[in-house]
Amino acid sequence: MSTSDNVFLAAIEPVDQVAQWLADALDLEPIQASDLVEGEYLFRGNARTAEGELVVLVARNGYVEVDPEPEDVQALDPYPIDVQIRLLGRKDEDLQLRETQAVFSALVESRPDIAMLLVHNLDTLVAAHLPGTGTHTFDESISPDAPDIDIWRPWVVS
Repeated sequence: MSTSDNVFLAAIEPVDQVAQWLADALDLEPIQASDLVEGEYLFRGNARTAEGELVVLVARNGYVEVDPEPEDVQALDPYPIDVQIRLLGRKDEDLQLRETQAVFSALVESRPDIAMLLVHNLDTLVAAHLPGTGTHTFDESISPDAPDIDIWRPWVVS
């Protein structure tokens, strides 16, 4: 079961500036944690769609494949920032995804000039926002990996 979902951002700003924008846009407060490494920023705030608290980790995208072989291409490769979103409390995959979708929508509204991907459980591409093109929610369950490239390519930064 998923315990967190991710929004990947094609922001050109450094991670610290993106983290500050996210904190402002989502009304989050910073959390100090001893296990954070340089370039990681941890926040908490109120959930938007359920009772509870939201925890958000902003960091460089550690899932990027540099110069991947064609069969290893991922939709999230050109997105340098990873925003991990976790709804604390009872583990409910539907609530988790609904909360992440609300965060994704708020981020798109705040910065429609930034391309974004919403990925559930790191294996399902849920939605994509591409500046100048719009936001697309995928109707079918597709992976962010090469086998589904023909479906997601028009909605992903190239």
